[in-house]
Amino acid sequence: MSLWRRAPRLASAYQSKSRTTKIKSVSYKKGSINAMAETPQQYIQRMLGNVGNQQPLKTQAATPRKLERLLKGVPRSKLRKRPAPGKWSIAEIVAHIADTELVGGYRMRAILGAPGTPIQGFDQDVWVTALHYDKRDPRKSFEQFCTLRAANLALLKTLTPEQWEHYGMHSERGKESVAHIARMFAGHDINHLAQIERILAAKKK
Repeated sequence: MSLWRRAPRLASAYQSKSRTTKIKSVSYKKGSINAMAETPQQYIQRMLGNVGNQQPLKTQAATPRKLERLLKGVPRSKLRKRPAPGKWSIAEIVAHIADTELVGGYRMRAILGAPGTPIQGFDQDVWVTALHYDKRDPRKSFEQFCTLRAANLALLKTLTPEQWEHYGMHSERGKESVAHIARMFAGHDINHLAQIERILAAKKK
């Protein structure tokens, strides 16, 4: 069984359970290199628009398998090729998703351990270069993402209603609750899955 098929099982076990979890608030993350510059509030609204009425944990749980389907059978050379100057390759997008899952998991744990804690923002475009996303194996990035996503979903399904409302103070965006972060990640998933779909569709033309 290929890595593409193994790793999503780490998260899929939580998909059915997530259907009954109630989430409040909103989500937000700094804009992408692959999108025009936008204000924090514009980004928030775009991510909320992505999620709509979908249940955030259900959306998150479905992402590994959706990502698997997109990546399966695509040569590594194509995954690494940027669609245009200044635009991320699919491999870089997957590395970004994996590292963002790591950051989000830490932020939620920091908030749960010390409500009101400061949350340091990061420049995702700097990370692409400084962390050498272009050199990362996309399959390993995918595996990292699936492992972290499963761990974060396992944590979220144990929270009390009060813990969902615990928050940290983001250095750029202000107050962000755990529920806010969870909803943001669902919108972030949808955003980048669509981005990968567009790149793959353009390669077929």
